[in-house]
Amino acid sequence: MTNGGGVPAWLRPLVDAAGAPLPEDMARFAPPPRGGRESAVLLLFGEGPDGPDVLLIERADTLRSHAGQPAFPGGAADPTDRGPADTALREAEEEVGLDPAGVEVVALLPPLYLEPTGFVVTPVVGWWRDRTPVGVVDTSEVARVEPVPIAELVDPANRCRISHPSGHVGAAFTVRGMVVWGFTAGLLDRVLELGGWAVPWDPNMIRELPRRKLDLASRGVPAGWRMPPPSDHDRDEDDPVGPYEPDPTG
Repeated sequence: MTNGGGVPAWLRPLVDAAGAPLPEDMARFAPPPRGGRESAVLLLFGEGPDGPDVLLIERADTLRSHAGQPAFPGGAADPTDRGPADTALREAEEEVGLDPAGVEVVALLPPLYLEPTGFVVTPVVGWWRDRTPVGVVDTSEVARVEPVPIAELVDPANRCRISHPSGHVGAAFTVRGMVVWGFTAGLLDRVLELGGWAVPWDPNMIRELPRRKLDLASRGVPAGWRMPPPSDHDRDEDDPVGPYEPDPTG
C-alpha cells in the first residue's frame, strides 16, 4: 500500500480518516480475536466523465449467493495473496478485467465480521490512477459493471432506507437502475461520511425491498439460519449488513 501521496484532493479526507476505529453503531461487526475467513472488497475511486466516481458491479441472478445484488468487486482470499489489497485487486481483475497496475491502493478500512458465514471483510480503498476499460468478464458471475458518480450517490433524491419483512431497516441507494442495499449500501453510507461528501437526506423515506430482490438474496441464506429479531437500534439506524446478505464475496 502506498502513502496516498498522489491521490486527488477530493479523495484525501477518506484516506486520512480510514484508520479511524469503528463507530459505536458498527462496533458489533468487529472481527473476533481469532478465526474468520479472510476476504476483501475493492472501493475503487476514479475521475470519470461525470466527476469522481466509485466502481460497483451487479452480480448475476444465477449465483448461489449474493445473486442479483449490487456490490463492490471482491472475494475470498487465496493462499497466495499477500494481504487484503492483493485479494481485492485479484478479484477485480477476474470479475471486471481491471488492470491492477493502474490502481494505487491508498488505504484499508477496518475489517468487518459477517455472520453467519464467518467472513472477515477488509474494504480496500483504491485510487484509479490510470483508468482503463472494464466490463463483464464472466456473465455467470457478473451481470453489469457501473462506475457510479459520487454526486449521484449523495443526491438526496437517490437516497432512502430499505425495509425488510424481518423489521430490519438499512441504508439504500437508487442509482443507475440499481437498488443498492445491505452490506454494500451500509459501507457506502459510511464511506460517504468519512470522505466528507454526504449531504442531508430524508431518513424517513423508507421503501420495501422488491420481492424479486428479496427472493434472490434469500437464496444465499444457510439452512436453518434466521436473522435475530431487530432491536430498536436496528429499526431506527442504518445497518452495514443486510439481513439476507451474509456473503459479500459472492
